[in-house]
Parts: sequence; C-alpha cells; structure tokens
Amino acid sequence: MEIISVGEFKARFSELLKRVQAGEEIGIAYGRNKEIVARLVPRLSARKRKRRLGILEDTAKAIFKPDFKMTEEEFLGL
Repeated sequence: MEIISVGEFKARFSELLKRVQAGEEIGIAYGRNKEIVARLVPRLSARKRKRRLGILEDTAKAIFKPDFKMTEEEFLGL
C-alpha cells in the first residue's frame, strides 16, 4: 500500500483512481505526523473478506427443532 499526502492526492486524483481500479490500495495521510486517515481500496476486494462473527466461530452450533416454542415472557426472563 502506497501512502500519500492529501495535497498529493488532490493533485493526482484521476491517476490514483485508475490505480485503485487496477487493484492497488492507497493510504491517505494528513496532518503534521502524516497519520493515515483514509484508505482507497478496490470496490470488489473490500467485499471479498469473510466477516468474522466472534471468537467461537466454527466451534459451536445451535440447532432449533421445528417444535421449539418460547413465549416473549420466557425469552425476556419475566
């Protein structure tokens, strides 16, 4: 990932968009410390990541039988 300043980003906007379309990631730095405040990523690659649901993912499974019934009061513990 290449990191560029906001001024450079403004000056080379069209070129950078073409590079992002080609699959490259670009970080945009701002301020005195040149801290990365944004990233440009290709639209399709952002969707490819698998969403992690939690630390117990793929370790446990809950199966509800068709005859399972619970009232709202039972669910809320009333």
